[in-house]
Amino acid sequence: MAVLRDDVLVVNAGSTSLKLTIVDRDDASHPIEELGSSGDVAAVGHRVVHGGSRFVEPTLLDDEVVAALDRLRELAPLHNPPAVDAIRRAREALPHIPHVAVFDTAFHRTIPQVAATYLLPERFRSLGIRRFGFHGLSVAWVAEHVPVARLVVCHLGGGCSVTAVRDGRSIDTTMGFTPLEGVPMATRPGPVDPGALLYLLRHGVTPTDLEHALEHESGLLALGGTGDVAALIDSSDEGARLALEVFTYRVAQAVAAMAASLAGLDALAFTGGIGENAEPVRAAICEHLRFLGVGERVPVHVIAAREDAVVARAVRTVIAR
Repeated sequence: MAVLRDDVLVVNAGSTSLKLTIVDRDDASHPIEELGSSGDVAAVGHRVVHGGSRFVEPTLLDDEVVAALDRLRELAPLHNPPAVDAIRRAREALPHIPHVAVFDTAFHRTIPQVAATYLLPERFRSLGIRRFGFHGLSVAWVAEHVPVARLVVCHLGGGCSVTAVRDGRSIDTTMGFTPLEGVPMATRPGPVDPGALLYLLRHGVTPTDLEHALEHESGLLALGGTGDVAALIDSSDEGARLALEVFTYRVAQAVAAMAASLAGLDALAFTGGIGENAEPVRAAICEHLRFLGVGERVPVHVIAAREDAVVARAVRTVIAR
């Protein structure tokens, strides 16, 4: 199959930002400020966080696919709505070139049933309740650049996840049916007893209030007063110290769990804004993991996130078919 070699505009719509980059055939990229500055690109690639059960491969966008993606917005309420909105704007601005959706969940389609299945009644599982996993584009890039048999990838940014990668394929990850599950994050809490959430609902907290608190008021922000890790590191406040201690403790626990799923560990990799830039956080996590040989027998890698390059490659493959 021939692969198109022209530039691709990559649209990455986050919960609070819109990143536009032009990626060339050599994976080099440069940012642009607006869609009208894209120039003569061959296609547009859109990062979409949640593809549900239907979308497991990069998909050429048309009106029907966009409508289907819109129906998935409640699965990732911070991410899918802005992605769909950006798709619509980009298709209007650049109507004469192909648009392709590339999904964060797709890399995790290789997770086996033992890792993907929740022990819930079949009437719930039949509604599609299972582990999907996220940050797949980021993890795929790291796995390519750290080609070992048993790799654990910590994507630590505003959202955080830890993934077990065996021979380049995802076999388990901490995020689940939605991006809420897993380790603590900037404004999301990480592991919480479901019974505690039911207790809150029975004592006057509405589902809307609970969702907002879990998505926007929890995590590092709840303990340290901010989700900005650099500010927490510089702070002398006791809450900031505790927030970082809980965060690094939980991430280290997740790494150990992923190492168990791999039956060993050949390398540990960090990526994302926190993973790449917060050396004290990496050091604290690795200190918890010395019993696994991390930092001694097991090398530690810091890999710059390049989701845009992964998206652009996928787009070229789709439009060359």
